[in-house]
Amino acid sequence: MLTPDEERDLAVRLRDQGDMAAAKRLVMSHLRFVIRIARGYLGYGLPLPDLIQEGSVGLMKAVRRFEPDMGVRLVSFAVHWIRAEIHEYILRNWRIVKVATTKAQRKLFFNLRSAKKRLGWFTREEVESVARDLDVKPETVLEMESRLSNQDLAFDGDDSDEDEGPAAPASYLPDMRMEPASALERQDTMMDRHDRLHAALAGLDARSKTILQARWLTEKKQTLHELAEQFGVSAERIRQIEKNAMKKMRAQLEA
Repeated sequence: MLTPDEERDLAVRLRDQGDMAAAKRLVMSHLRFVIRIARGYLGYGLPLPDLIQEGSVGLMKAVRRFEPDMGVRLVSFAVHWIRAEIHEYILRNWRIVKVATTKAQRKLFFNLRSAKKRLGWFTREEVESVARDLDVKPETVLEMESRLSNQDLAFDGDDSDEDEGPAAPASYLPDMRMEPASALERQDTMMDRHDRLHAALAGLDARSKTILQARWLTEKKQTLHELAEQFGVSAERIRQIEKNAMKKMRAQLEA
């Protein structure tokens, strides 16, 4: 561990001279502090090495922004950066579906667990108490409690008979792809697109139509240079004709 004078000297060297050796020593001397903070987040089920790694990123950011003349120890300044990086990592990886997106939800995510005094759902009084303490709406507390109580569920699930968990969505959600109305709608949409495409192609001059067909509507597509040799112009001219033809067709298709 560094003494206050050693810490200030290293921070001044980093700030004034860009001394990376000083920065390294500041970081390495505070890694034990990162580990201690990271251990406090083991309850989220994420690997400790990953939590330490994210906390170390926060420590490095803090070292880079540390101002030695403020009269504050680095450890006091860095704790906020370390926790912020760990929080971001947890929010990204705790669930496949992100559970906290707004500022109020992020605040609740890390406070709701500790606010629970028993297992089970909050009573109305507890909801209002948490909302008042964290300065959020009661509806936000209820929504976040519901999100935290849910779990990720695979769409296909496990086909084994030993699985006693909830049924996978694939076992009860209807497949609407073969539903007659949906199939007819898809068929009508494809026919409409086909007709509009042919109408747009018919509105082009013969050369533009040939170039587009050779470039996009055949299995063996021709290159710009092959078409340039065929029409006796430069490859750049073929590219310009293709671009203008695509622009005309897009305008007609979107009309």
